[in-house]
Amino acid sequence: MEASTTLPIKLTASAKEELGRLFNDNQDPSKMLRIGVKGGGCSGLSYVLELDEKKERDEVYEIEGLFCLIDPAHQLYLFGMEIDWKTGLDARGFVFNNPNASATCGCGTSFAV
Repeated sequence: MEASTTLPIKLTASAKEELGRLFNDNQDPSKMLRIGVKGGGCSGLSYVLELDEKKERDEVYEIEGLFCLIDPAHQLYLFGMEIDWKTGLDARGFVFNNPNASATCGCGTSFAV
């Protein structure tokens, strides 16, 4: 599989570990990690982080050893973003640190540009 070398997104060590754990549970080799956005959420756009099959438009990136799918139309919103995994009392789950967001909601899964 050929992957692009310019990485639009960074994963912290804890995010890489959690995503690796989730990937190990995946029994379907045709699916990869999709990172993207969709309309909705209290700030206008929501993040997408799911296992999915490659679509014609998708670009494939190898990020920290994981093959990831990103629709080129979403790169504008995602470029430079860091995905982290938190397990503390104040937050648990994936955290999206996006320099392109002009506003975010309280839960951190929705943003505006």
